[in-house]
Amino acid sequence: MRKINKLYTLMLAASVLSFSSCIEEPIPEDSIATSEQLSSSSSALEAAVNGIPSQMAQGYLVYGKQVHETDMAFPQLMIAQTEMLGDMYPEGSNSGYDWYRNYNCFNRDFGENSYFSYLPWYTLYKFVKADNAIISSVNIDDPKVSNEIKGYAGIAYAARAFDYFMLSTFWEPKANIYTDCSKVLGLTVPIVTDTTTAQTAKNNPRATHSEMLKFMLSDLDKAESALKNFTPATKNVPDLAVVYGIKAKVYFWDKDYKNAAKFARLAIENTDGEPMNENEWTDPNSGFTTATSGWMWYIHYDPENMSNLANYVGWVSGEADWGYSSLTCPSIDKSLYDHIGKKDFRRKVFLDPERKATDYKTCRDTNFINEAPDYLSLKFRCKGGNFETYSEGGATDVPVMRVEEMYFIEAIAKGLSDGAAAGEDLLNSFMQKYRDPDYNYTGSDVNAFVKEALAQMRVEFWGEGNAFPIAKTLEVGVMQNYTGTNAPEDIFKINCKGIKPNWNFVIPINEIDANVALKGKNNPNPTQSVKIPSPIDKYSE
Repeated sequence: MRKINKLYTLMLAASVLSFSSCIEEPIPEDSIATSEQLSSSSSALEAAVNGIPSQMAQGYLVYGKQVHETDMAFPQLMIAQTEMLGDMYPEGSNSGYDWYRNYNCFNRDFGENSYFSYLPWYTLYKFVKADNAIISSVNIDDPKVSNEIKGYAGIAYAARAFDYFMLSTFWEPKANIYTDCSKVLGLTVPIVTDTTTAQTAKNNPRATHSEMLKFMLSDLDKAESALKNFTPATKNVPDLAVVYGIKAKVYFWDKDYKNAAKFARLAIENTDGEPMNENEWTDPNSGFTTATSGWMWYIHYDPENMSNLANYVGWVSGEADWGYSSLTCPSIDKSLYDHIGKKDFRRKVFLDPERKATDYKTCRDTNFINEAPDYLSLKFRCKGGNFETYSEGGATDVPVMRVEEMYFIEAIAKGLSDGAAAGEDLLNSFMQKYRDPDYNYTGSDVNAFVKEALAQMRVEFWGEGNAFPIAKTLEVGVMQNYTGTNAPEDIFKINCKGIKPNWNFVIPINEIDANVALKGKNNPNPTQSVKIPSPIDKYSE
């Protein structure tokens, strides 16, 4: 039997409330079927594949119990990326209820002992571990293996490539003027596969950018081959269109804009759905609670297996009355809101300071709308309009990839590879057809076009985070302390040129201790590396 590797030794440091000290706490190993058990039964393999989306929505995935409320599997990464862009602010009475805010302001520990190092790392590697178990059980080159079995393996290969894309996005450092990354530039993360042994894991170096690129594309090529003759029963797992979508994301990360545009187009052409329309965005009972035809890949919250605190809607819905959202009041950055045209229906899911200018649909009453903070988000609704019962209102679908992302990647990549005009044509076409009939961006400067396209992408994926990898690749920086900012406190008033230093995540100390190849190869700790508040309308030095 081929050995299924467990990721090193899963020991996490559980920080206390002060974030200044830690205790070591072992993480219970989840049981995963052996490769022989999986390969002997297509139903067992199908069950293992169905476990991928279940795991992605699992509350308290890493610790296995209530330790930190950001321990929320994949949705934690969606919120984290939105916060890192400076696009989400807690406009409630006490911003301290926003446990994700350190992704935005990093004024407290963001280093090797922090939750913000541990949870994303172990979340993604737990996903990898589940993918490896499936991959190890199928030889996709065996002509005797059925298309169905190969298809299940193809799903796992696609998921593994996506997981390593996310790991690389967070941990491959970008040079910046706030921290010294010179010793680790070009390094991603250790590659753990279905053949990695425990001994190898103890001396497993960070893969270089080129090594990781080759690995991800190899997985995606295998996924493409396996999924050409198999269509999954649901979009809870990757299909062929998603494989093309992940390739588009990977090629953009590599700054191969020609291929990024090519595969974004292939993803669009192989998706049997359209971008979300106005009703699908604004319906107070189903907006962003129920997958639409253009949701290429999504996960689902099972009401029987969810917590009132560790669920997505309870964090991002401005209408929910459970969890922390009613205390944090998650809101959009004012300057980003100002990018939304007057006839763009996306304007209807963020509260304008002039409430009468917009016809808001809500499951709450008029007083709620009138009394809520300016720029509060109504984008993510409570299922069925039930804002009181978490197991009903929070039992939603959550998008991992929407076809809209491919339109934006294609437009930005075309602008970067073929010139601003080519990108502008695609951006204007998408916006006019699907978002704002009056939208018309014109200009001759590629950098200005990219910033505009990225701003529209940030609006589109507010709370989903999909614009973050593009922003980090292009090193666009952030401007959060500007004239008229709605940043609620000085700690959020950060202006960083190029790269916000906490966009480079730190490897957890336990991984450093368990893997000798990581010694001296960690990313620098960005905690308090930028003086706050930054000067108004100017980048911090």
